[in-house]
Amino acid sequence: MSGLIVTVGEGTCGIAAGSKEVMAEFRKRAPDAEIRTVGCVGMCHQEVLVEVQDQEGRTFYYGQVTKKNIPKILKFHAGGGDLPEELLIRSTEEPEAEKGQYLAKQTRIALRNVGLLDPTSIQQFRDRGGYKALEKILKFGMTPEEVLEEVKASNMRGRGGAGFLTAVKWGFARAAEGDVKYLVCNGDEGDPGAFMDRSLLEGDPHSVLEGMLIAAYAIGASKGYAYIRAEYPLAVVNFTKAMDDAKAAGFLGHNILGSSFSFDVKVKQGAGAFVCGEETALLASIEGERGMPRIRPPFPAIKGLFGKPTIINNVETLSNLPWIIQNGGAAYAAIGTEKSAGTKVFALTGAIKRGGLVEIPMGTTVRQLLEDIGGGSATDRPLKAVQLGGPSGGCIPASLFDTAIEYEAINATGAIMGSGGMVVMDTKSCMVDLARYFLEFTRLESCGKCTFCRIGTLRMKEILARICDGEATMADVDTLEELAHNVKSASLCGLGQTAPNPVLTTLQYFRDEYIAHVVEKRCPAAVCKGLITHSIDQNTCTGCSICQRYCPVNCISGETKKPETWVIDQKLCINCGMCLEVCNPNAVLVA
Repeated sequence: MSGLIVTVGEGTCGIAAGSKEVMAEFRKRAPDAEIRTVGCVGMCHQEVLVEVQDQEGRTFYYGQVTKKNIPKILKFHAGGGDLPEELLIRSTEEPEAEKGQYLAKQTRIALRNVGLLDPTSIQQFRDRGGYKALEKILKFGMTPEEVLEEVKASNMRGRGGAGFLTAVKWGFARAAEGDVKYLVCNGDEGDPGAFMDRSLLEGDPHSVLEGMLIAAYAIGASKGYAYIRAEYPLAVVNFTKAMDDAKAAGFLGHNILGSSFSFDVKVKQGAGAFVCGEETALLASIEGERGMPRIRPPFPAIKGLFGKPTIINNVETLSNLPWIIQNGGAAYAAIGTEKSAGTKVFALTGAIKRGGLVEIPMGTTVRQLLEDIGGGSATDRPLKAVQLGGPSGGCIPASLFDTAIEYEAINATGAIMGSGGMVVMDTKSCMVDLARYFLEFTRLESCGKCTFCRIGTLRMKEILARICDGEATMADVDTLEELAHNVKSASLCGLGQTAPNPVLTTLQYFRDEYIAHVVEKRCPAAVCKGLITHSIDQNTCTGCSICQRYCPVNCISGETKKPETWVIDQKLCINCGMCLEVCNPNAVLVA
């Protein structure tokens, strides 16, 4: 099919969904077509994503593509078949297609290139305006102070979690004395359910690198590190290639673009320690030490990496910088709200119909994000809550879904913006079990340096386990709340200070579920194994025996095709839920 251009999404989510097989099948069935690759555009719920441009210049964007439906796609583009509408997301013929609204309702600045270019091609990046911001600075003589002022005018707050004003942070390092200064990109994304940084590093590494160059120029840094978790192999590969290509093109290294500005970057792979998302622990890791937080002050901007002034910005923050320099700080500040300017990227996961990456203007409400872009519940059950800010964040109940997504408004709910992880829960989620899960995560990730974090989180986890097992008293709930406040106020770093947030917010908004577990000895969501039982509704059962075949402890018995004989032995049952999962006629009951 000469003249056909096929573009396949090759981010980690696309690869996991089978993009390698899809690409191989296109090459096999359409050997004359031009096959291209891009990063993840953010529609993870539609992977594998494929864009086809035909000989007439029309484009068709397809989702959930597999090897099996490729012949149908190619037959249509050869003029011999019908349009595969069940796969179509949008096209030049139908730009307002419902599935395409996921992208149409976003405002993409940090994600402006992701999914639209080959991340391994510096030329494609330059064709989309890449390195123009750096050229504007170096070739047209912008001083570091002028760059700093432009970022100040943008009113951008750091997107790594704390939300500190970027320009103010830079100003400390700019004014600090030191023969060497460092700029560090924090790509150590450790929140469960978060993948914003990964997608940016994989899909648009040159934007991150250009942002690092801009930040380094503004603060006077000559050396930099990109701290990327080793569990992101594609991000490491793509960013390393971007560095090599940028150096070959004169955008990185000594006397960049013929100026007096020199800057080199090294990649440091993190070992996956959640605590290394904290600035001083991250710096210790780069230095070859165990990743443990240090007492502040002095702050890294004054005394950071190897004792030198250091600025640490996260991936999303850096990706915004080229756009700000090119379009002006005032243009960025005009988006969002007065105190929370610009856009924010979220990783939308859980019980949501359209999961993936979302970038929206600050000030958008939680409800607008979940319903207008996310499409609402994926299970047809009502949405119950959103865990915002990762394991260190908090639960926002459905009653507060009209809260604006901005730093102060989110903090007022007891949650935090964090780096942008957003886990959506429906009515089948147990909030006590959720608090237990996240607290177990932070307990395991604690470096153990301070007692309140090391021991306090353990004791909180033990109480939550007793509550989930139906073995706790109301005195335990009181102790849990007291411990949460003590851990929050007495821990050294952000991990311990925010670890109690899931507990405190679930106690605040879902205390009735704690009471049900403790007083009534039941789990309202029918999740906690110690408080539920599985049984078989013999009126619905078909006697197919599939539950028996999958039961790991052989606690189910009955005769095939005789529904009235099927029972679960409660003494042997471990409430694993396997029978419920595999039962076709939904004959397994949970109470």
